[in-house]
Amino acid sequence: MIKKVASFVSLGTIAFSSVGVEITGSSGVEMRYYLQDALYPEQERTYGSFFVSPEVYTEFNDGNDSLLFKPFYRVDEHDDERTHGDIRELQWAHYADSWETKVGIGKVFWGQTESIHLVDIINQTDAVESVDGEAKLGQPMVNASYYSDMGTFSVFVLPYFRERTFQSSEGRLRPPIAIGDAIYESSNEQRNIDLAVRWQSSIDDWEVGLSYFTGTTREPELVAGIDANGNVAINPFYAQVNQAGVDLLKVSGAWLLKLESIYRTGQSEDFAALVTGFEYTQQGVFDSQYGLGYLLEYQYDERNDNFFAVGQNDLMMGLRVIVNDIAGTEMLIGYVQDLDESATYSAFIEASSRLSSNWRWKLDGYFFSSDDVEDTFFFLRRDDHIQLSLEYFF
Repeated sequence: MIKKVASFVSLGTIAFSSVGVEITGSSGVEMRYYLQDALYPEQERTYGSFFVSPEVYTEFNDGNDSLLFKPFYRVDEHDDERTHGDIRELQWAHYADSWETKVGIGKVFWGQTESIHLVDIINQTDAVESVDGEAKLGQPMVNASYYSDMGTFSVFVLPYFRERTFQSSEGRLRPPIAIGDAIYESSNEQRNIDLAVRWQSSIDDWEVGLSYFTGTTREPELVAGIDANGNVAINPFYAQVNQAGVDLLKVSGAWLLKLESIYRTGQSEDFAALVTGFEYTQQGVFDSQYGLGYLLEYQYDERNDNFFAVGQNDLMMGLRVIVNDIAGTEMLIGYVQDLDESATYSAFIEASSRLSSNWRWKLDGYFFSSDDVEDTFFFLRRDDHIQLSLEYFF
């Protein structure tokens, strides 16, 4: 739905006339069903929720400026921490011939691979929203980008840090103890000013990205301690880190070759990590309308005992089914095997299709297995679940 609002406002030397305001967005209901009984008595088998995510957009100054506002809110049946709201984006953008500046709360994505996004460090993960880490919190920022024949150069000043969201004691997909208050290395805590730079360019068939970040890590380490009441507590510790990253994508016919790699210093151990692989897409399988994408990615991480380092020596195999119908039906099936521990693996399925121009259904499933008490998936071994969403776009 698009609503047009006619107005005239004079502000200094800038005139706004016949400003068009576009109001779009989505809302929906979601049901999670866990296949096993919970490990902890506070948890349930089913979790229902409702979410709404409107988007308000307008352009002015002959299209050289724009404003975007995208709030989000979810109400969860059982998990108080998953009942939460966020401003995903609230940003003013100005466009010039070779420059672009953005100020406000924004969302930035870096990366090329399917299974893990190592270089993607600007926005904090909204962990109560999704298992795969794709959902992100809005990040306050000032961003300037310069476009040239040598590529795009971007600078980010990030004046306020967002803590990662975690489940409450009633929520699932958590360690044995619900995660408590954050601990910071920086005396400025959330007001530490983080900086990032990135260069991105197309070179023949290659998409190349180089990035550098310095500031508060988006990926905390979990530390055990004793709280004020004398109980055992698990707290996220946010260190000051430096991270250099590279991401590559080569397009060669039906082949996509992908790589992401980082080197990070400043946490309990300095480490390197990478994920690399390919996707090959075959259209018209068996003379039908269907397409199949074959994915293979290798994951490596030098860390040994970090709760969030799940891809230490793992192999991801995936199959993407593209129906090529008017409803846009697609399905992705993936399996990740730990190459060091045969009993440690995970699997996922993602499927979606439109019911009409306004309605879409989506099915997600996540499955975990581990018999190693020091492995992340050991805490999730009873959290296999399927999730069905019905979403309305307006």
